[in-house]
Amino acid sequence: MNKEQEIPECFGRLEKVFPMGEKGLRQTPEDCFFYCPVKTRCLRQAIATRDGVKVEEEIIERGTKAGAINFFERWSRKKQIYKRKIKK
Repeated sequence: MNKEQEIPECFGRLEKVFPMGEKGLRQTPEDCFFYCPVKTRCLRQAIATRDGVKVEEEIIERGTKAGAINFFERWSRKKQIYKRKIKK
């Protein structure tokens, strides 16, 4: 098995690979960003989990506060997220 196929213990765990930063934004830790050969797959897996829905909700709320998302777009996105929560 080559190095890229090895799955680390933290693979897909949202709070480990995409934690909330000091300024209230999520960011990838340096160890993951620079040294992990499976970081893209790992982040995709983390976002696809039930916890990953929180990230999308955070994005919607920031967009709403900034005025980038209007009422109907917010409502539509929230509805999509709710449907995905039910499926999982």
